[in-house]
Amino acid sequence: MAQLSDDCFAFGGPMMSVDEAVRLITTRVNAIVDLETVALVDADGRVLAHDVAAPLPLPPFTNSAVDGYALRNADLPDSAERAFPLDGRIQAGGLVQAPIKPGHTARIFTGAPMPPDAETVFMQEDVRIDDSGRIVLPPGLKPGANVRPAGEDIPKGHVALRAGQRLRPQHVALAAAFGLTRLDVVRRIRVAVFSTGDELASPGEPRGASQLFDSNRFMLMAMLRRLGCEVSDLGILRDERTSLASGLKQVAGDHDLILTTGGVSTGEEDHVKAAVESIGSLVLWRMAIKPGRPVAMGIIDGTPLIGLPGNPVASFVTFVHVVRPTVLALAGGLPEPLTPIPLRAAFTYKKKAGRREYVRASLRRAQDGGLEAIKFPREGAGLLSSLVETDGLVELGEDITNVEPGQVVGFVSYADLL
Repeated sequence: MAQLSDDCFAFGGPMMSVDEAVRLITTRVNAIVDLETVALVDADGRVLAHDVAAPLPLPPFTNSAVDGYALRNADLPDSAERAFPLDGRIQAGGLVQAPIKPGHTARIFTGAPMPPDAETVFMQEDVRIDDSGRIVLPPGLKPGANVRPAGEDIPKGHVALRAGQRLRPQHVALAAAFGLTRLDVVRRIRVAVFSTGDELASPGEPRGASQLFDSNRFMLMAMLRRLGCEVSDLGILRDERTSLASGLKQVAGDHDLILTTGGVSTGEEDHVKAAVESIGSLVLWRMAIKPGRPVAMGIIDGTPLIGLPGNPVASFVTFVHVVRPTVLALAGGLPEPLTPIPLRAAFTYKKKAGRREYVRASLRRAQDGGLEAIKFPREGAGLLSSLVETDGLVELGEDITNVEPGQVVGFVSYADLL
């Protein structure tokens, strides 16, 4: 398990900015060191443990990039088209038996190895065949055209995959192109997930007249699994300080991270702060972010705990900006900063300076063909429909106080968040 000292997150003062919070997490969390080896088919989403240097060049041999006709550079037509006798046929996966004869050309297909001394390929669309069956090639083609040299993509020995990369399908494809069948990865981060609150009932269980079905827990578990975590669903902790403390302490030694939702604000029935302080230490962050200001982080027996707000939109937004970088740091992953895409706002909005806000928005194509963001018509951090019926979040930085239609804003798609 990742072990942290009780004071490694100590912080006091005014509300913490999002960037300060992320920096504090990523520089203080100790990455786990346990590794495992997985088959390529199971490597997607995992954090690579070691650099992977190319064991062979890609492509491993010089080959044709098109279907066409290969010839030597010395025979390239100069100022007029020229007819060539056909000297052989080379298919992808086939072997080249001999060089092309001077003054001849060979039929070749995409991916087929280039014959010795042949350096250029004419696309079949640019070639004609005369009445005698000779191949007529036009002038003007550059030497080396339509050929993929060995190592053009990646030379042998180049570090092609770096330790700390969270593997995606394209990384898996590259490993397969090297002929690898297994990769060393960091073991999955083990996360215990609780919801808190007497007002919650788990789906499938009886719901009291004044209760809501717990949705946050399932949203957070889905998001964690998309980050490659091993998730323990520990249900709902009731609003009672002693049972909260007991439940949290019980799982601390077996998990790398404890994640709760709800009970982290300053109300009389928000007991997470007191419960954690009774068994460990907790710094209650008042993050300068909307939605999601009440976010807590603490240490229980060396295991970090993050307490997210109970409103689902606030929980979603703070997960992205607090939990996501924490999970990556625990796994020793390279930073994956979210880069908003600039586009036009199609709404008016006012906000306070000094805090970062995230506005739920949909995309549409404007009359001039450009993309613009439409704000969800209702406010409220409890509206799950605002996450379902939009495409992503418009990020409004700390210095922005006003948005007008046509103003360029930054947009982050939900698809890019995990």
